[in-house]
Amino acid sequence: MIRELPEKLKKLRISHGLSQKQVAERLDLSPSIVSGYETGERTPSTEVLLSLSYLYNVSTDYLLGRNTDASHTILNTNGLTDPQLQALQAFINTLK
Repeated sequence: MIRELPEKLKKLRISHGLSQKQVAERLDLSPSIVSGYETGERTPSTEVLLSLSYLYNVSTDYLLGRNTDASHTILNTNGLTDPQLQALQAFINTLK
């Protein structure tokens, strides 16, 4: 079990106004599996952990306890072309 992960998952789910059933539907899991993650009886796979980070807009480092700040924004860049990714990176660099 990943320390503090169950509590973080429950807190994030509640703060996003989601039920365990809704999370399960969005991740294509059963509600009992989501419940298991929140009670610590189950540990999510790497793939599910990544999906949870996208769902809750937090980093996997936060979920894994490597970073205590949940305010970092995660951008899902799936489906963007290389030129679009380069333009996005250039834009982000101008904001820094």
